[in-house]
Amino acid sequence: MTQWPPINVTKSYKNMLNFTEIKATTVKADPFPYLYVKNSVSADHIQSLIADFPPLEKGGSFNIDDVSTSERFRRFIELFDSEDFRRIICDKFAVDVMDKPMLATLRGFSRAKDGRIHTDSKTKLITVLVYLNEDWQAETGRLRILRSGTDMDDFVEELFPGPGAMAAFKVTDNCWHGYPSFEGKRQSIQINYLTDSGAKTKHRFFHRLSAKMKSLLR
Repeated sequence: MTQWPPINVTKSYKNMLNFTEIKATTVKADPFPYLYVKNSVSADHIQSLIADFPPLEKGGSFNIDDVSTSERFRRFIELFDSEDFRRIICDKFAVDVMDKPMLATLRGFSRAKDGRIHTDSKTKLITVLVYLNEDWQAETGRLRILRSGTDMDDFVEELFPGPGAMAAFKVTDNCWHGYPSFEGKRQSIQINYLTDSGAKTKHRFFHRLSAKMKSLLR
């Protein structure tokens, strides 16, 4: 993989993220702390980032380091590792992630079995999802913030996974979420701030192993 020089978020790449709107968004507390920003990506960059999304035709998550990407796409993901963005997360969710390891993964295709109700691993402190789809006409495949782990229809909000939408939530025992079954192209970046470096090593290993298995089965 290409090793890009360290990013300086005070320069041109910073304007890919709509920091102003993200900062202005209120965290909702029910049923667990989460926020949703419909246009988290700058209008000047959204189409380019969608075009740069790597072609992933298999289901599951792929480590960003295991996928070839453009420099622009890589720089965009690095913004989530910046002090600026980490400070927003700390302030919004009252969780200190300034020195926590970050993991970035990509999903490009949803299988019919994906989207089942779940909570995230306890090794994850915060989950951030950024959707890079041209539009979303399907009635299914929309992320639901759920009240329980048993009923997909018992939701407080259904989030549109359109171009540049962002969902972020604090990982809690009751952070139930999922989406009604959808099969097809569904592009998203998942950012996780983790408890420690051991958790990052573990997650990266299993994502990489899964990707290799998919490759062998092609």
